[in-house]
Amino acid sequence: MSDSNSLIFSLEAGIATIRLNRPDVFNSINKPLALALQERLRACKEDATVRAVLLTGTGKAFCAGQDLAEITDPSSPGVSEIVEQHYNPIVQLIRDLDKPVVAAVNGVAAGAGANIALACDLVVAKESASFIQAFSKIGLIPDSGGTYFLPRLIGMQRATALMMTGDKVSASEAERMGMIYKAIPDENFDNEVVALVVKLAAMPTKGLAYTKQLLNASFHNGLEQQLRCEADYQYRAGHTADYREGVSAFMEKRKPTFTGE
Repeated sequence: MSDSNSLIFSLEAGIATIRLNRPDVFNSINKPLALALQERLRACKEDATVRAVLLTGTGKAFCAGQDLAEITDPSSPGVSEIVEQHYNPIVQLIRDLDKPVVAAVNGVAAGAGANIALACDLVVAKESASFIQAFSKIGLIPDSGGTYFLPRLIGMQRATALMMTGDKVSASEAERMGMIYKAIPDENFDNEVVALVVKLAAMPTKGLAYTKQLLNASFHNGLEQQLRCEADYQYRAGHTADYREGVSAFMEKRKPTFTGE
């Protein structure tokens, strides 16, 4: 099914696939696409049948960031309003979604497109794909959580250099520096992406959600506070049906069947 021409959504076997679908402009984001993406992320959070989310693009690009044709239109709101109304909610929804979100970067990811990908829980990319912090090339600053996530992923020096120079980073180089989880040969990309999201969807998703919440908290907690949080969430995890199923399956030497409860 499709929300609009700019976004394609499907749900099968617990996997929600969201495809940015403006290939003629490299999936650059305008208001309709931004709002459709927000709507779908909210729906994925509320739908108990969704166990994992896959975000990708159609055509040759993942996402080229903001559609400059929109932002230069005299009737368009200012840059800061677009960031606050379009991009900040998308990033927050991804981080608050209590299910694993995988970004499958099928081509160039530039500007906000790169940073939306980096906000996801796991990022895999075609070897032919690339990442560009393109903001400096038009006199803007990195948004969509870029100044938050990128230095934490690759360190302050590298993040500063990439943001100031706007240099292109290949998928293989992004993997080497820890920016993404894995660069995948183009010919294997689709199969490996499917295998990854199928694996995640079959796992104890309540525990994965708790892990994600702890990782979010670790960005601002000290060690003592984080240890307390781990104890609290371990208590919660230990009272889930998935924990009981996991232990039973291990003792009975069989494959577990997790339900996300």
